[in-house]
Amino acid sequence: MWLYHRFPLSFREVEELLLARGITVSHEAIRRWCDRFGPRYAAALRRRRPQAGEKWHLDEVFLKINGVRHYLWRAVDQDGTVLDGP
Repeated sequence: MWLYHRFPLSFREVEELLLARGITVSHEAIRRWCDRFGPRYAAALRRRRPQAGEKWHLDEVFLKINGVRHYLWRAVDQDGTVLDGP
């Protein structure tokens, strides 16, 4: 169940990963596990996410790839935590 919530996998992909490890389970059982235990697991993931600090700045860089100039940026708080949205 954690595979489904932690990575962008479908129920069938999780079923195949478990089958490769010798665990036979249907995608419907995985769906029921996610319905039952998923909200609690997702809430725990959100609680563990570091909170943004009071001060933050923007790191930015210009790159030239194959002659095309690209502009990349990221927001970082005072502790170095990358702020990538909600």
